[in-house]
Amino acid sequence: MFGTDPRLTRRSLLTAGGGALAVVLGLSGCAQEDALAKQAKAGDNKNYVAGDGSVTEFAAADRKTPVDIKGTLFDGTAVTASEFPGKVTVLNFWFAACAPCRVEAPSLEALHQEFKGQGVQFFGVNLRDEKATAEAFDQTFNLTYPSFNDKDGAVLLAVSGLVPPGAVPTTLVLDKQGRVASRVLGEIQKGTLKSLIAAAVAE
Repeated sequence: MFGTDPRLTRRSLLTAGGGALAVVLGLSGCAQEDALAKQAKAGDNKNYVAGDGSVTEFAAADRKTPVDIKGTLFDGTAVTASEFPGKVTVLNFWFAACAPCRVEAPSLEALHQEFKGQGVQFFGVNLRDEKATAEAFDQTFNLTYPSFNDKDGAVLLAVSGLVPPGAVPTTLVLDKQGRVASRVLGEIQKGTLKSLIAAAVAE
């Protein structure tokens, strides 16, 4: 069960006026899992479980080993964990029929453009779609960063315990050592993700 380690700091960050962040403490991992489980059992045929936008940040001293990701992008390029050291990496788990994935796509692209000059790389992780569907999504939202074709679940398995199966969208920020520095369950808020990326860049 994720979020139960007492050393981890769990925060819900909400972007307020002037860019201030209000910190709400005490959201438990168990409560999040209960909410996800409730959605999964709802029988509403949406075929995904939406997180509540909650944010978990992992203190640098408490981060686990670097993620060991091996996967293939839709353009056929093989990517391994060797691509991650020295760079902050953003992984966004998505698929085209996921409504919040569509809502957050423009913000992800804007942040990609803002941070790419600072050594930050973005990857989508598409969990369900065929290449044509994924490419149509990219064209619709003018996405310029690549996505993994993860129908076989290889990338998802590499972050098992951090990304609940079926919970989309989920976004991870990896530090310069390839370790998970923060996670957003559900639709990202642009200001919040910007702060998480900036914090990882500054380390």
